[in-house]
Amino acid sequence: MKKVAIFVDVQNIYYTVKQVYGCNFDYNAFWLHATTDREVVSAVAYAIDRADQKQREFQNILRAIGFEVKLKPFIKRADGSAKGDWDVGITIDALEFTEDADDVVLLSGDGDFDLLVNKLRVDRGKRVEVYGVQELTAKSLINAATEFIPIENDLLLT
Repeated sequence: MKKVAIFVDVQNIYYTVKQVYGCNFDYNAFWLHATTDREVVSAVAYAIDRADQKQREFQNILRAIGFEVKLKPFIKRADGSAKGDWDVGITIDALEFTEDADDVVLLSGDGDFDLLVNKLRVDRGKRVEVYGVQELTAKSLINAATEFIPIENDLLLT
């Protein structure tokens, strides 16, 4: 049985699915799709913590599905801008936690991950699947992946 490591950029998926489809992503359907006939060696969902009850409930749902949830505080700067992405954390974890995995699944459309995906695929010999909203996923990320799986239909909560 193949071993898989899964990394989820929660904010990216939330906003891209909402923008294109006007609904939410179905994490249960995704889990089934990404883990069927595979042993999960790592599954991490990276999110921003706004200390909101609805978000806590969502995070508990992710945990119940099988994800480890890593949280970073939401930071609002004095100028009104906000900071809260996990790009570096996801990259470090993916480089550390994929040694025992045959396949890597990245759930994000962020083009900043194309270097990571190339490294995992070319240098480490991993099969890398990228799930993202096609219209908002960077072409460089799609091209870097072994396989790109568009988020649509059965991966949406409508």
